[in-house]
Amino acid sequence: MTKDTLTQSGTTRRKLLTYGAAGAALPMSAWIAKYAHAAEFNYKFATGQDPTHPVNKRAQDAITRIKEATSGRVDIKLFPANQLGSDTDLLAQVRNGGVEFFNIAASILATLVPAAGIVNTGFAFSNYDEVWKAMDGDLGKYIFSQIDKVGVMSMSRAWNNGFRQITSGVKPIRTPDDLRGMKLRVPAAPILTSLFQSLGAGPTPINFNEVYSSLQTKLVEGQENPLPIIATARLYEVQKYCSMTSHVWDAYLVLGNKRAFQKLPADVQAIVLREFDKAALDQRADIARLNDSLRQELSGKGLQFIDVDKNAFRDALRKTTFYKDWKAKFGEQGWHLLQQYSGELA
Repeated sequence: MTKDTLTQSGTTRRKLLTYGAAGAALPMSAWIAKYAHAAEFNYKFATGQDPTHPVNKRAQDAITRIKEATSGRVDIKLFPANQLGSDTDLLAQVRNGGVEFFNIAASILATLVPAAGIVNTGFAFSNYDEVWKAMDGDLGKYIFSQIDKVGVMSMSRAWNNGFRQITSGVKPIRTPDDLRGMKLRVPAAPILTSLFQSLGAGPTPINFNEVYSSLQTKLVEGQENPLPIIATARLYEVQKYCSMTSHVWDAYLVLGNKRAFQKLPADVQAIVLREFDKAALDQRADIARLNDSLRQELSGKGLQFIDVDKNAFRDALRKTTFYKDWKAKFGEQGWHLLQQYSGELA
């Protein structure tokens, strides 16, 4: 045994003795958390967004703050970009406890919680002032109460998925008639399928992790998503035109597995909720800034932007049974709460 080894061994023994003395005055769990940095709760947070998307940046910020505020007791690992499965797979996993936290678009959650899809009503919101009054007000409370009934829980106020725009690889979309017969990728969200069917397009539900390849192989001609998704998923590489329809606003909702959350001590639960809520506000601000800069950035990458008359699309939708049909599906209570912020839709 070398001198260095002996010295290191002696140092290690002294550390253990010191830690042992300290540990005598501490509960074992606190000793572990303080000195060995072993977490009591190891959880997973899954998202479908690219690692560069603000959802993941702010989720990681929250995770870091939670770990620090709990002295390492809670260690949450972030898994972006559908690493643990498609959005529909992850929705099942967060319900059965395979993952503890999951960020999901309201449009996809609507397959399990129909009320979540009410925010995706075509041309319901004109601006973010209307959106946040609704989501931080009675409409948001109503949606969260419905989520609570399916074995998961909302971990914070709504995050911002953004207003959705239509991109195309074959032709610019300037009027509702330009959508007729167009094969358009949509998420597995009945209300978006219904919206584009009403406008004469051919909506095709495809999971997000398959969107790029579907556009690249011409399985579909176009898709619709907010600008930050178009940018971070590099969809501009396989699309030529972007029409600023703002046809639907969509929320991101951070869901938690109830059983996993309830295992946390009350003080830790409060920290988790506080930090996810702060992350929601930070992410909203990120998206607002991005929306101001992304059009110019994406134009520089070759995407051609078209400003459309949104009233023409809204009027075309009003000539169909779209609003009547969805009012019947959402029910009087939900529809009343939506129109409390959006105004009369039909």
